[in-house]
Amino acid sequence: MRSLLFNIFFGSVTVLYAIVCVILSVLPGRKIMMGSLRRYTRLMVWGMRMIAGIKVQVTGHEHIPADGPIIIAAKHQSYGDGFVVFSQFFDLSFVTGDAITKFLFIGRILDKAGAVVINNCGGEDQRKKMAETSQVVREQGRRLLIYPEGHLSKIGTQHKYRKGVYHLYKDFSCPVVPLASNLGQRWNQNDWVKHPGSANLEFLPPIMPGLGKDEFMARLERDIETRSIALLDLDNLGALNPEDIGKTEENDVARAKREAREAGAVGENR
Repeated sequence: MRSLLFNIFFGSVTVLYAIVCVILSVLPGRKIMMGSLRRYTRLMVWGMRMIAGIKVQVTGHEHIPADGPIIIAAKHQSYGDGFVVFSQFFDLSFVTGDAITKFLFIGRILDKAGAVVINNCGGEDQRKKMAETSQVVREQGRRLLIYPEGHLSKIGTQHKYRKGVYHLYKDFSCPVVPLASNLGQRWNQNDWVKHPGSANLEFLPPIMPGLGKDEFMARLERDIETRSIALLDLDNLGALNPEDIGKTEENDVARAKREAREAGAVGENR
């Protein structure tokens, strides 16, 4: 019953705020619309707590630099991740795949919000586009949220980390703040069923500029994955299957690239 009521709440409020944001997107400036988006995400977090019974706690704010641009590299287990992170900041930009733009007027809202919209297939063109758009975010001194796995991960598992986060780190020359989470135990990916209980998101010590690609990627993955596993609530499993803990999954894009590499290797050996 909690899941049903929350999903009705989620759908109704989302439609309402989408209409409001489309209207606000024609006004000059971004402040009014960003304020509306923040109210929307805070309302979603309220609904998660009061309707779905998901008690979200966010810690580690002391690790977020007070001034200047930063990149927040977060674990992505749930549709609820974005709501929780966005609710913590007034003006947050984010990197998102272009699949979301298929929904009516969403592209207009994302453009007004200063989102960095990329094709999930990646490539040099997408890196260039990401660098150009994110440069505006950097110049304005805003925070930028990115999910380095590039994909929703089933609770307990991970995907291979994509290197777009390193290029942002290098281009921005600013701190990257890792964000660990176990929210997927309560709202796993985009599942209909929600599981009451506590959920924790934790900002971790920042990774300062200057690391090489391999060192940076290894540290980021280690920090996020190790802490996300440590946050798992083994007394109230929710959506977690303990056998999944530590597994690495492969999304469609990664699988296609691997198969192409393997096919190329076979061809060379003939």
